[in-house]
Amino acid sequence: MNDTIRKEFGFAGIITVLAVGLAGWYGYTTGGMSRALSDMFIVLVLGVMEISLSFDNAVVNASVLKNMSPEWQRRFLIWGILIAVVGMRLLFPILIVAMSSGLGLVEVGQLALNQPEEYAHHLEQSGPIISAFGGVFLLMVALNYFIDTEKDEHWLMPEHRLAGLARFEAVQGIIALSALLGIVHWGVAPALQFTVLTAGLVGLIVYLFVNALGGLFDVEDMAAKAGAAGLASFLYLEVLDASFSLDGVIGAFAITKEIVIIAAGLAIGAVFVRSLTLLMVHQGTLAQYRYLEHGAHYGILALAIIMLYTITGHHVPELITGLIGVAFIVASVIASIVSRPHKPETDMQH
Repeated sequence: MNDTIRKEFGFAGIITVLAVGLAGWYGYTTGGMSRALSDMFIVLVLGVMEISLSFDNAVVNASVLKNMSPEWQRRFLIWGILIAVVGMRLLFPILIVAMSSGLGLVEVGQLALNQPEEYAHHLEQSGPIISAFGGVFLLMVALNYFIDTEKDEHWLMPEHRLAGLARFEAVQGIIALSALLGIVHWGVAPALQFTVLTAGLVGLIVYLFVNALGGLFDVEDMAAKAGAAGLASFLYLEVLDASFSLDGVIGAFAITKEIVIIAAGLAIGAVFVRSLTLLMVHQGTLAQYRYLEHGAHYGILALAIIMLYTITGHHVPELITGLIGVAFIVASVIASIVSRPHKPETDMQH
């Protein structure tokens, strides 16, 4: 057991030590020892928050990663961390703020480092755009799982009805687009409607593109095109991670406005989620808990609905968002255990 933990979470432990050390150094140089201790504690809190918000993400990642080669699994852990932390949790929010505010990328980057309060304000104003993109993408992930003619195992009652919708071509996109149009029309100020609608459409297009890219490679043809198939799955996982992380980035600013501390804290969560994903793949967790993947997608569906709801200007606390996902995961694990066939008792021979 100790060897398994060391193998799967050793890299995550190294990143945690480095992130906490970076936070301590940053805090000490900007405010002395008391600031250093405070920043180190905040980094750990942000790491735990990211893990709780993204546990269902880890389950879905595992369902994709189990079909990838060991080489691409390693790339998901190492390269994926660089993309997840530097790209999705640091540069991508800066890009969104630049696009929505009309400021230059360099100017926004300087705001993030030197005027974090103003940067946080701009990022919060970009919330509807972020929620539209992430909400539509995650909604498509959930709908594509539940509305599937090949899905023959169901957990909760709604799944039976949703699976029946699969006979209608492209019904997932129709549902997602209808939800987006309705929310934009009735819940968004006229001045923001075009921008928010565009962001949602981009989320839909990105999902369709990445999903179509993965569909180019049949399972039977994986060996011949392992590199291309691995790249397609890798891209899908990174976009999925981006959709999860955007909500967490905004929530992190409720704890601290320091972009360096936020990046360090979310890095801890991101690497642990990836390590947890690989652990599930190597231990065959999805096969052991038949409803675990169902629970994860219910959590994703709930997160998508929450993100689309926040487009209207309402706020849902991150604690509630995280607890909903965890509740579905726990319930699915319990249901999986209960549904296991009981082994017949055998007489003990002495």
